[in-house]
Amino acid sequence: MLPAAKAKTQRNGIMTNSRLRKFFGRIVCRALLALGLAIVLCGVGYAQERLTKVRISNAGFTITALPLLAAKDWGVFSANGLDVELIVMSPTLAAAAVAQGDIDYVAGVGPASVAATLSGLPSRAIWFSSDRISYWLQSAPSYKTLQDLKGRKIALSGGVGGTNHVALVIALEKSGANPKEYAMVGIPGQQAQVFYSLESNFVEAALLSPPHMFIAARKGFNKLLDVGAMVEMPGGGLTTLIKTIQSRPAEVKRVIHALQLAKDEVRKSKPKTVELIMRLLKMDKQAASETYDVFQTTLNPTGIPNRAGIDNLVRSLQAQGRFTDRKVAFTEVADDRLATEVAKELGYKLP
Repeated sequence: MLPAAKAKTQRNGIMTNSRLRKFFGRIVCRALLALGLAIVLCGVGYAQERLTKVRISNAGFTITALPLLAAKDWGVFSANGLDVELIVMSPTLAAAAVAQGDIDYVAGVGPASVAATLSGLPSRAIWFSSDRISYWLQSAPSYKTLQDLKGRKIALSGGVGGTNHVALVIALEKSGANPKEYAMVGIPGQQAQVFYSLESNFVEAALLSPPHMFIAARKGFNKLLDVGAMVEMPGGGLTTLIKTIQSRPAEVKRVIHALQLAKDEVRKSKPKTVELIMRLLKMDKQAASETYDVFQTTLNPTGIPNRAGIDNLVRSLQAQGRFTDRKVAFTEVADDRLATEVAKELGYKLP
């Protein structure tokens, strides 16, 4: 072969090998990229699988549910390894659902949950959101004092014998008044109906919560008693089965931990919380801001269930003629151990 032809063949050979190297190089790079992407996607999927699925029932989106809503909306639950589904459900249905395993937790500690426990449901209150309720006793402008209101009608939601009724009775007693000198009228429906009964002069006074207490004040109705400030009564909270506490304590602690962190964020971040109230509870900015200011004064700092609150709930049931033959111990209704552990881990100052 002539030298020139040989050189050309060598150059052609060199070019072919170079292309092959580049071709295989691209294949290897793409394979590595594909492998890396697969690893990332698997990692994301694995992380998602690791989130514990939890179902929590709630009676409705009200101010007492704010820490629960915040924990969900702000991603606090997921940051604690929880995939939480919130299910709106009446307290009566919730008791049956938790008994059957359809839900894991009831977001609430109140007459319904305590009555279910005392009726045989093996459940316990494990966490308090608030240990006071946000209610004012407000009257028509012509009634300036509790003395003026004697013999007059007071509207309240929940019915006679319910939480609100018992809280009002306790507050009246603490104020030196005789509750029997007032006519308590249970109004069916939500707070809007209670407020309407006052505004339409069907009653002379009403027990109102945010935002209706602020609307009433702006319309000239008098604030006679800050009932929430006078009575220890749980507002919101968490109830679950004894077997859940015993068999899944780590999960229970994570739920409590997330709720406490959300509650702490609510307490220290007013603008962020007001935005949440406006968006989820459908209030205007002024009402949301006023609601926030009152609500944060009711929050239980540590989340640990307290005996006074439980005792008042039991009293509310006994006022209805239920469980009157029993002296109910705190441990029959509540279990404060895991909430206490979480409080210690978060560094709260405990009594």
